[in-house]
Amino acid sequence: MKHPILSFLTLLLTSLTCFAQTENPLSQKAITALTGYYNSGQPDSIFNMFSPETQKALPLEKTIQFIKGLQQGYGSIRKTSFARLEKGFNAYKTDMERGTLQLSIAVNETGAITGVYAKPWEEEAGNVPARNTTPMQLPFSGEWTVFWGGDTKEQNYHVVAKMQKNAFDIIITDTSHKSYRTNGVKNEDYYAFGQNLTAPCDAEVVFAVDGVKDNVPGSMNPMYTLGNSIFLKTARNEYILMAHFKQGTVTVKQGDKVKTGQLLGQCGNSGNSSEPHLHFHIQHMEDFNKAVGIKCYFDKLIVNGVQKTDYSPVKNERIKK
Repeated sequence: MKHPILSFLTLLLTSLTCFAQTENPLSQKAITALTGYYNSGQPDSIFNMFSPETQKALPLEKTIQFIKGLQQGYGSIRKTSFARLEKGFNAYKTDMERGTLQLSIAVNETGAITGVYAKPWEEEAGNVPARNTTPMQLPFSGEWTVFWGGDTKEQNYHVVAKMQKNAFDIIITDTSHKSYRTNGVKNEDYYAFGQNLTAPCDAEVVFAVDGVKDNVPGSMNPMYTLGNSIFLKTARNEYILMAHFKQGTVTVKQGDKVKTGQLLGQCGNSGNSSEPHLHFHIQHMEDFNKAVGIKCYFDKLIVNGVQKTDYSPVKNERIKK
């Protein structure tokens, strides 16, 4: 039940810890030189700016591939401006012919480059709430199991993705911890498949998608990542994504106002999903490219047989209303 992380072009070398709070003058000099070499098509000169350790980590052939990849995708550099420090790197907002990148470099005391990476530019999120303020209830009946959930990579592989870093993937398991009957080759073998999913709170439907075919278990559909899905907006401007509904079961449409507990559809296996499950997360704004995931606490629930209030479940916990 994997979900693709928003992809970006990244090549990370080695980093140098830096404690300055402003742009490093040596970094400023390096980014100016790098820009000149980049625009004049001299990847070998960029390679010569690397420290010996970095040259070993990124040989000339790979450096050339890295530069060519950027040039093919984004064209030449038009302007760089220092933006912020990030974990020892000086991050530059870099206006390209075809888009804007964050180009980040780290340098040592001699000005040699010890680390460099590039990714699409993202404005800082600003004041992102740490958690939901809208009371939430579990969007299903019966006992389900948290397959992914929590704050660490071990608990929740979503944490590496800004938009869905506090997401849950939730399934139904039996006493043997299996999520399916028989051999699990059909969606109907899975306990979660076809189970009703309901609104976790009062909200407005921002979009609702239906009509995407359910996958054969074990395969995924990266062309329609979310599959059949519903995106909700609360009165407090919190945005809730519920994904991978069963084809043909979504009961709402854009603009509908839904009430807590109202039927939204049935659990399915559509989109980038390898088995029937519910993907659920809250984000702080509507724009998926800029949104940051916020932690979801449910108002009341039973966790492994114990009643809890205002609780955010984690991997392997069995939860119900």
